[in-house]
Amino acid sequence: MTSHVPNEARVIPLRPQATRPGTRPAAAPVPPERRPPTVREPLWRDLVGDVLRGERLAQERTLKDVSDAARISMPYLSEVERGRKEASSEVLAAAAGALGLSLGDLLARAHGELVRLTSRHTGAGPGRSTPGARFDGMCLAA
Repeated sequence: MTSHVPNEARVIPLRPQATRPGTRPAAAPVPPERRPPTVREPLWRDLVGDVLRGERLAQERTLKDVSDAARISMPYLSEVERGRKEASSEVLAAAAGALGLSLGDLLARAHGELVRLTSRHTGAGPGRSTPGARFDGMCLAA
């Protein structure tokens, strides 16, 4: 007597189909060319890195010079400038100090860049808000 179990997998749908009375079938997916363009929100680490790199280049200083002055490894400072690393406040303060900035100066410049970038996408100018703007009234403090 052999008990033969069929070699079939049972499929459990992740999204059950709308078969209940009173429900609508799922809408057809919208093709990519008909979707509204999505705007990627800027990341804080990208903004801070851009400010650090911009200030360093404006001072015509090398990455090695600033990393030595800040006592941060050159590869790590490079990754912070490129927005690849989320630096601690101590690292940001050291990098800013090596460039002659305070941590508050660095964060204020990054905040200004955030406002500039987000107002361009929402259509609001500085000091103006649009209904439903995602960053309306946002304040970042050190």
